[in-house]
Amino acid sequence: MHATASQNPSLQNNALPNEPSRNDSLTQNAPNQHSRVPQYIEGSTQPLGIHSTLIDLARYSFSITTDYPIQSLIERFTQFPDLPGAILLEMEQVSVLSRRHFLECWLQLSYTHLLAEGTVRLLLNQTNRKPRCLPASTPILTGAQQLLSRSHKQQSEPILIDCNGQYQLLDPHVLNVAHWQIRGIETQIRYERLQIQLLQSEKMAALGRLVDGVSHEILDPVGFIWGNLSYIDTYVQQQQQLLKAYEAVMPDLPASIVQLQQDIELDYLRSDLPAAIKSARSGAHRLRQLATSLQNFCHIDDVHPRPTDLNTLIDSTIRLLKSRLSSPIQLECSYGKLPPVPCFAGQLGQVFMSIFINTIDSLLAQAQPENQLGQYAGGRLAKVPQITVTTCVLADQDASERSPHESRWISIIISDNGPGLLPETQAQIIDSFSTKSRSLKETGLAMSYQIVTANHGGRFWMRSRHASEYPNNPESDLLTGTEFEILLPLTSQPFPS
Repeated sequence: MHATASQNPSLQNNALPNEPSRNDSLTQNAPNQHSRVPQYIEGSTQPLGIHSTLIDLARYSFSITTDYPIQSLIERFTQFPDLPGAILLEMEQVSVLSRRHFLECWLQLSYTHLLAEGTVRLLLNQTNRKPRCLPASTPILTGAQQLLSRSHKQQSEPILIDCNGQYQLLDPHVLNVAHWQIRGIETQIRYERLQIQLLQSEKMAALGRLVDGVSHEILDPVGFIWGNLSYIDTYVQQQQQLLKAYEAVMPDLPASIVQLQQDIELDYLRSDLPAAIKSARSGAHRLRQLATSLQNFCHIDDVHPRPTDLNTLIDSTIRLLKSRLSSPIQLECSYGKLPPVPCFAGQLGQVFMSIFINTIDSLLAQAQPENQLGQYAGGRLAKVPQITVTTCVLADQDASERSPHESRWISIIISDNGPGLLPETQAQIIDSFSTKSRSLKETGLAMSYQIVTANHGGRFWMRSRHASEYPNNPESDLLTGTEFEILLPLTSQPFPS
C-alpha cells in the first residue's frame, strides 16, 4: 500500500527546483484567468509544408495549480482521451504533468483514500520540472529535431509551447506525424526534381548525339570540298601557265579573241580567281574547325582520363562562342607550352563554356550603359571590355608561394575587366559550391566546381574586385574585374587538402 501524505515527506514537499522566472507569462496563465477545462486548439487547415510552424498543429491549453483535485484530473483525462498532460503553475514556475506519469501515479494511489481526497500537490515528484519550451513560431522540422535530442525517457513527454505568453501542450506523436508528412513532401519534391534532371540529362545526351551526327555529316562534304580545292588551285595555276604560253607564241591575237578577253575581263579573272580559291579554302577550314569543336564539346568521355591539349580545348570552346565574342569584347590569349594533361576533355569543355558565358554576360551588361553614355564616361575614355586567358605550368619557384606539392600543376586563368561582383554575390556563389546547395539547385559554376575538384582532383578559385572596395578612388572602375583560376594535376597525385 502506498504511503499517505503525512507518512511520506516527499509528498509533502511542494517546492520546485529553481527555474527561470516567467512572471509575465504566469500572470497571463493564472488559473483565475483560465478555464480549468482543457481547450482543444485546432491547427491550420492549410496543407503542411516545409515552412509550417508549431502553431499549425493541433494542441491543448490546460493549466492547473497544485491544489487541483486528482479526481477532477482523472475526469479531464477521461473526457479528453487525446489530452497529453497538464501544465502546473506554482510559485512563478512552470512544470508539466504528462498523461503517462499521471497514470503511473494513479496505479499506485488507486487503493488509497488519496485518490478521492488528494490534490495534484501529491504528484509533484512525477512532473517534468524542467520542460523544454519552444516558441509557437518554431518550424516543425526544427521542433522535431529538438524532440529527438531529448533523453529516451522524455521522448513521449508533451512539448510546452509559448504562444504569445500563453502556454499550451503539443503531443509529441502529433509532431512526429507532421514531421514525417513534411519529410514525405520533401522526398516527393526531390524525386520529381531528380526526374526532371534525368529527363533533362537524357535530352542533352540525345542533343549531343544529334549534334555529333550532324557534325559528322558536315565534316564529310567539307572534306570533299577541302580536297577538291587543292586540285582546283593546281588546275588554275596550270591554266594560267598555258594562257601565258599561248600569248608568248601568238602575240597578235585575232579580233574575236581580243573581244572575248575584254568581255570576260581576263586580267581581273587572273588576279581574282586565286583569291577566290583561297577564300573558299579559308571558309572550308573554319567550317571544319567548327564541326570538330562541336564534336569535341558533345564528346562522351571515356571511363578513364585521356591526355589532352588544353590550349586546343580552350580554342575549341572559344570558337563555339565566336558570335558572342564580337565587338565590343576583346579577347587576349596567352598560352604557355603545356604538356598533354590527363583529363576528361568533354567535362572540362563544359567548365570553360560555363566560365566564358558568365564572363561574356557580365561584360555585355556593362557595355550597354557605356554605349548609351558614348565613348567617354565620367570625363575619360571608357575602358574596352576584355577577356584574358592565360595558361602555364606552375614551376617550382611559382609553387613555393602556394604549397610545396604544387610544382607539377597546370594553371588556367580566365579573367575580365568587368564590374566585378558584390561581396554578397560572391558569398552566394561560393555557397552554391557546397553539396547541400547543389542538391537544391545546380548552377553552371557549381557544376564546374564539382567537375574540377571531384572529377579531376584539382582546385577551382574565384576572385572578384568590385568598385565598392575602392570608395575613395575616382578610377575604381579601372581596378574591377573577376578572375577564375583552375589548377589541374599533371600526375595522379592527390591535391593537398
